[in-house]
Amino acid sequence: MTKPLWTSEEAAKATGGRAAGRWAIYGLSIDTRSIQPGDMFVALKDVRDGHDFVPNAYEAGAGACLVSRPIEDVPALQVDDTLTALEAMGRAARTRTDAFCCAITGSVGKTSVKEMLAQIFRAFGPAHWSVKSFNNHWGVPLTLARMPQDTTRAVFEIGMNTPGEIEPRSEMVRPHAALITKIAPAHLEGMGSEDAVALEKSAIFAGLQSGGYAILPLGDNFYEFLRDKAAEYAPDAKILTFGTEGSQAFVTDYETDGVSSRFTLEVLGETVDVSVDAVGEHWGQNVAAALLMANCSGLGVIEAAKALNGYAPPEGRGNAEWLNLEGEGRALMVDDAYNANPESMRAALAGFAMRPAKRKLIALGEMKELGPDADALHAGLAPEILVCEPARVFLSGEGIKPLAKALDGKMEVSWAMKAGDLHEMVNKSLINGDALLIKGSNASGMGTLAGALRRFSAQNNDTSKGAGEE
Repeated sequence: MTKPLWTSEEAAKATGGRAAGRWAIYGLSIDTRSIQPGDMFVALKDVRDGHDFVPNAYEAGAGACLVSRPIEDVPALQVDDTLTALEAMGRAARTRTDAFCCAITGSVGKTSVKEMLAQIFRAFGPAHWSVKSFNNHWGVPLTLARMPQDTTRAVFEIGMNTPGEIEPRSEMVRPHAALITKIAPAHLEGMGSEDAVALEKSAIFAGLQSGGYAILPLGDNFYEFLRDKAAEYAPDAKILTFGTEGSQAFVTDYETDGVSSRFTLEVLGETVDVSVDAVGEHWGQNVAAALLMANCSGLGVIEAAKALNGYAPPEGRGNAEWLNLEGEGRALMVDDAYNANPESMRAALAGFAMRPAKRKLIALGEMKELGPDADALHAGLAPEILVCEPARVFLSGEGIKPLAKALDGKMEVSWAMKAGDLHEMVNKSLINGDALLIKGSNASGMGTLAGALRRFSAQNNDTSKGAGEE
């Protein structure tokens, strides 16, 4: 039988809470819609109070609930504050394992590098990683609290929107290796400047263990600043670099057929090839970072490269899939709708320009949290869009209007206030052989467009199958 993740005694000791009954749980969840039988439901207070959903959790088979209100006749753990208790469970989980732990942050690419490392680590024993982008004040402790005791390697993503968020998360994870992917203009509304972004990102080294690895992008404009901050936080850290010639890991050759890519890299003196189901030179930077960090965990460069071969991005992170169109034919959808900033927008457009297609369509949502330069940063995407030579561009959100103005008269542009208003418009525009790029900040709702097109595709597939039945 699978060993419990937490028993009532262990959870009560970690949190100082009071356990109602004796129980064991096998997972943790903050969402009753995805809870599995035997999970603990954590009743966090956010937009909605999680306590309102405690009855739903038990109906779904929860093995216990973490609550801050009295609860009777059901297995539970009562604490003063559920988020504080979750953090305590996270710290306790970190203490009771000998896993090699990695922490990743950066303005772009952190989720991709995290997913690449997770794929590598899974090939060499019990591994643990952040799901989706669980990288904030509740995502990091939740990921830690979910970590089984027998984990051998783990990777945690740490993000931020405002100052002071990364340091406490890093100190919670206490990584053996910490990596910054890149500094770019993101979250400027909350941070104020790119300098402030770099300062906040450098706090990833606050929790770095003695003798650990600080991994930095050598070609970054803030490299020297980040190097000095790493030495300040962790004076005995081993500084490693990636990204450009002269670093410990960099791309020496790149080939693409417009569907997948093959990178040749030099990593710590070893030459390796890695193929990924994605298009764009920026993916090579992610591969280099992942292989370097994997080596820090004790894996050989060659064996890590073999494990990474065939990597495909998760949904919303640049994955490509075929859509069935009404009648006959299909179109390729590149779903990069999970998030966006100017740097990741340019990278996505550059990769899309390499994809072969009879026609190209582009659907973009506004980029959020860019501060006073938001208009110029949106309008500045026009040259990269023109390189793609799209037949039509669809734009969503008030903040993206400057880009619509910059493209006016150069191509057909359709604008809508909400992403939902684009669903039918984009679906009816697609014809056989098209390629469509979808991207925008998560809050822009462009993920709903990708989801709607998947539903249209499924309906068209069902109709096609039904047409041949008697």
